[in-house]
Amino acid sequence: MKSFPVPSHRNFVDYGPNPPHAQWPDGARVAVSLVVNVEEGSEQTVSRGDAVNEHVYDMIDVVAGGPNPTGESHFDYGTRAGYWRIVHVLERYGATCTLNACAEALALSPWLGRDAVGRGFEISSHGYRWLSPKAMSEAEEREWIHRAVKTTADACGVRPVGWHTRCPHTLNTRRLLIEEGGFLYDSDAYDDDLPYLVDAGDRQHVVLPYSLDTNDMRFQRPEAGFVRARDFAEYVIDAFDWLWAEGQTTPKMMTIGLHLRTIGRPARIGGLQRVLAHVRDTGSAWIARRDEIARHWLRVHGTRALRGAQGGA
Repeated sequence: MKSFPVPSHRNFVDYGPNPPHAQWPDGARVAVSLVVNVEEGSEQTVSRGDAVNEHVYDMIDVVAGGPNPTGESHFDYGTRAGYWRIVHVLERYGATCTLNACAEALALSPWLGRDAVGRGFEISSHGYRWLSPKAMSEAEEREWIHRAVKTTADACGVRPVGWHTRCPHTLNTRRLLIEEGGFLYDSDAYDDDLPYLVDAGDRQHVVLPYSLDTNDMRFQRPEAGFVRARDFAEYVIDAFDWLWAEGQTTPKMMTIGLHLRTIGRPARIGGLQRVLAHVRDTGSAWIARRDEIARHWLRVHGTRALRGAQGGA
């Protein structure tokens, strides 16, 4: 019988049936992480010299071999209108978020990053551009990470301590983030409902798993996605309610992925409002930035303290 060796980067067990108690602040049953992705202007476009146009958006037709100003304008909606609609809903419910921002998008719209910082939101890095490093050499990916950090800091005045690759990331990504220094956590995982720690030399690095199901990108997946705002709201609320029930004994974390050009549409934004109203009315939830969740996890469950620029106390 053929044997199947387990790749060293895979972990099929981890916490198992007895996950650690998260000890979220104020006895919260669920830590809710709202992640607002900022990608506008960093997507692939032939008009700026890319070989192809980005194909992930609401329209089906993809222009091949030439510029696609229609597709570009779809992305532009995110910064022109979607951002303001989202932040006004967050303000209404006193909710904070993490901006998962491509560095080039921030460089093109520096007002957005600075406005977000002024509102107390976290700026995390979504790479230099909205591209996967899957075809990059190790040296190219290292430079990609470095450029993302510097460009983000230059654009909005803060250095990101979090990272999330447009998937797929590579087997080198996490190590390169640690070698770059200054990173507290990454979200390049989809494998758990709790944070976990990995060794990073003289400290520990936090992994905050992301989610593709409680995510507005499913509005762009007609075969198995959302159509109405209530589709998004009901699905996310179902997930929250289940985790809230589990949280009576084993509190968990829940990520809600959002995009400026997607949930920011007038027919969809009501879904986010319904989710936030439900979370508020249910209670016992901690809506937090991802860096706050990562620092909490290190304080409560870490065995080696974080030092210097990697996140502080």
